[in-house]
Amino acid sequence: MHLGILTGGGDVPGLNPAIKAVVEQAHARGWRVTGFRRGWAGPVNSDPANLEATAKARIELTPDNVRGIDRTGGTMLHTSRTNPSRIAGKDLPDFLSHRAGANPDDKVDITDHVLSVLDALKIDVLVAIGGDDTLSYASRLHQEGAKTMCIPKTMDNDVFGTEYCIGFSTCVTRSVELIGQLRTPVGSHERFLVVEMFGRNCGLTSLMAGYLADTDRTLIAEVPFSLDRLSDLMLEDRKASLSNYAIAVVSEGASVTGEDILESGSADAYGHRKLGGIGQRVGEGLKERTGVNVMVQNLGYLLRAGAPDALDRLIPKNYGIQTVRLIEEGKTGLMVAIEKGCYTTKPADISMQGERRVDVERMYDVDAYRPRTPDLLGTPIYLG
Repeated sequence: MHLGILTGGGDVPGLNPAIKAVVEQAHARGWRVTGFRRGWAGPVNSDPANLEATAKARIELTPDNVRGIDRTGGTMLHTSRTNPSRIAGKDLPDFLSHRAGANPDDKVDITDHVLSVLDALKIDVLVAIGGDDTLSYASRLHQEGAKTMCIPKTMDNDVFGTEYCIGFSTCVTRSVELIGQLRTPVGSHERFLVVEMFGRNCGLTSLMAGYLADTDRTLIAEVPFSLDRLSDLMLEDRKASLSNYAIAVVSEGASVTGEDILESGSADAYGHRKLGGIGQRVGEGLKERTGVNVMVQNLGYLLRAGAPDALDRLIPKNYGIQTVRLIEEGKTGLMVAIEKGCYTTKPADISMQGERRVDVERMYDVDAYRPRTPDLLGTPIYLG
């Protein structure tokens, strides 16, 4: 058996433990594992007619070269947001340049090339680790006849079909630690603190950070908010604080009522523009309405940095182990997942069948801009 493996999209702590588990389990069965570098850019930049000349797009993975990777964050395979079904002509390797359109920015579908690469390498099953975008393309390959397996990853914890995605726990852990540290300067200066963090469409990371760090207000991507209302609430919070300060956490995809989500730059290969700026918008709005000075901190890449926490070692490792066991049983076209707190599997295309969002009615107070604690009996460990 020959497995391929890749990581796509943003990096998160926990990817390396998943890679290591797949490699060790595969080699224990006498199988080979080839890692594709930089996500889907790996097969894109592999030439099936000249594999040796394009060997840098891949790496042979063994227990020796993955031995210590689980101790660090990120991904040893590197990553990208390459989409082979919609790739610009200017981004094609030289050996595929003849497939570019008249305009270098025109998008082309080179899925047939990816399939030919897997065939040339004699890859029996390709394991894709990523979020909706990465996994949706893995599902496309499965539909085209290539055997694939999916492992969900995203700090937003927003892949439909699973209660847990690699990276979520570390993201929340980091945010709680950093918010706690930021209390020192904001309290010393008696200001408002606005903390912006990940959450394009799903506010679970902000919700959990606000809940665990016990911030005064939490603004999530699912619910537009009023700056006037927020200002009044924050003034009350500051007045009630012994140190005369108040904190609000905001998802990067949150928006002011009646305003658009703040995006910048051109869309990536999956149609997403860069989010950011809502924290600054909230800070300026609070200052304008209250006269209180505001500190704005975008946690950004700090939430991706460093080693995974305990849960982001445990679940990725178990995801990797279970993936190989399923392959050994002849099962492919699946995504490993957690449902009702238990490990399970879902169809590979499950991520395209719905959206995972905060259950606003059960988990969020839309008037107070705060997490709502539901009846916990019978609920998963994460309030999803």
